[in-house]
Amino acid sequence: MSIKETADGVLITIFVKPNSSKFAIELNGDDIVVYATEEPEKGKVNKEILKELTKFFHTNVKLVSGVTSRHKQLTIEIKKKELEQFLEKK
Repeated sequence: MSIKETADGVLITIFVKPNSSKFAIELNGDDIVVYATEEPEKGKVNKEILKELTKFFHTNVKLVSGVTSRHKQLTIEIKKKELEQFLEKK
């Protein structure tokens, strides 16, 4: 799984699938896949991901890299163990 603990929380790498029927997060092997409902134009997918993950984790989520890519890196202000527990429930 692509999760690294940092001073700011955890750094995760996700793969995004836009134009999905509903927003969802799932583990696919060692990859974290995020299904976004928005179309990949004008930053709509990025805004949706940040908004939804902020709601899921009840903390700040920041896009670190991958603004125009399907592979993105995010920083989430939680402990690595909390994130892993959340993902195991998915």
